[in-house]
Amino acid sequence: MNSAVPRVVVAAPSSNAGKTSVTTGLVAALTARGLAVSPHKVGPDYIDPGYAGLAAGRPGRNLDPWLCGEERIAPLFLHGARGADVAVVEGVMGLFDGATHPEVEPGFSSTAHVARLLRAPVVLVVDASSQARSVAALVHGFATFDPSVRLGGVVLNRVGSDRHEAILREALGAAGVPVLGAVRRLAELGTPSRHLGLVPAAERSAEALATVRRLGEVVAGGVDLDAVLRLARTAPDLHVAPWDPAAEVTPVPGRPRIAVAGGPAFTFGYAENAELLAAAGAEVVTVDPLRDEALPEGTAGLVVGGGFPEVYADQLSANTTLRADVAALAARGGPVAAECAGLLYLSRELDGSPMCGVLDVATAMTPRLTLGYRAAVAPADSVLAPAGTRVRGHEFHRTHALPAAGPTPAWQWSAGAPEGFVAGSVHASYLHLHWAGSPALAERLVAACAAPVRADRSESHAHR
Repeated sequence: MNSAVPRVVVAAPSSNAGKTSVTTGLVAALTARGLAVSPHKVGPDYIDPGYAGLAAGRPGRNLDPWLCGEERIAPLFLHGARGADVAVVEGVMGLFDGATHPEVEPGFSSTAHVARLLRAPVVLVVDASSQARSVAALVHGFATFDPSVRLGGVVLNRVGSDRHEAILREALGAAGVPVLGAVRRLAELGTPSRHLGLVPAAERSAEALATVRRLGEVVAGGVDLDAVLRLARTAPDLHVAPWDPAAEVTPVPGRPRIAVAGGPAFTFGYAENAELLAAAGAEVVTVDPLRDEALPEGTAGLVVGGGFPEVYADQLSANTTLRADVAALAARGGPVAAECAGLLYLSRELDGSPMCGVLDVATAMTPRLTLGYRAAVAPADSVLAPAGTRVRGHEFHRTHALPAAGPTPAWQWSAGAPEGFVAGSVHASYLHLHWAGSPALAERLVAACAAPVRADRSESHAHR
């Protein structure tokens, strides 16, 4: 494994500067050159890496020190970048904006933090639409604010004209940071958004592919790709081994089949979670609650992650046979782990539409956005974690559950409030977890799924 993978981190002074568009276009343009490009995303966001992943033809993987621990960031990066010629890492918010939580220092989990952990040069995407010479002061400030972060170049975004570009380049000539390219204002390249941000690439299919292709053309026409590659190749060796899911868990005998919800309604998931399930001994299969009328034959357990079930509530509700199958799985003690959208799907109803009814909970959309990092502890044993387990996760939703917690909550926030539900073999919560940060969760879930499988096989042999 080459631990000196050429790499750049794409950052910006603030949110909404165009990082996702430039990152996706850069990945698409480099891929069109015949390079194997590994896309990554700083932070917990599921949606942005979907576009870069679509452009690269391989999963966009998240790098989040809060969720996974600082020590795992470089190994996780190398794991995702296996076989790649170059890696492009999209930042989060502004370059130095990180977690605001009492357990960590300011700037923790920021783009700058991850760039330092990866020893990667930074490309700063600057929204130049409302400035001229002032761009030099802005870039100078970002280049000198933290000497441990190497600003290797600037991409000017939303440039208005040739004259505007000339003024910007002249001003930046004195700032000492190379201009790697300029991208014009192109309203038609805006990706559609809704209540939680961009519409996931997986939901847009042909339209998303066309957008990604066009972004690649625009970036190829406005950015010096050779200069970006030269910058990426200045990143030094990381001197760590790639993350290996098989080294994180002990395989459980029995090879239980665990279904993981997918399809347009359930697009939020970290690739490493399924890899850990497989390494722990599970046969991982996919079920699409919009289209599949039953769980895959022999399903011993179910994982329902995040997504947008509120957008597809009527269709999910109309699939009565699958809803009944999920309820039957839970009723007979089949382990079910649900996060956020999964909680909504297991509820009694979502905005009045009947759901699986596994939990006697009503869920509904709300105008309030709940967003942020969370530290939590498991107050009781469950199929996912023993009592006392401490985890770090994040919340990201515009829905609420009534009640917010059951008699046995899934988690207790560090702030004190209980949240989620543990009921029999079901663990459901709004908390999103990256299991690379807590790999024992995957092993425990597989063990819970394998127990009845082994019992059934023993009983079958006894009757022969």
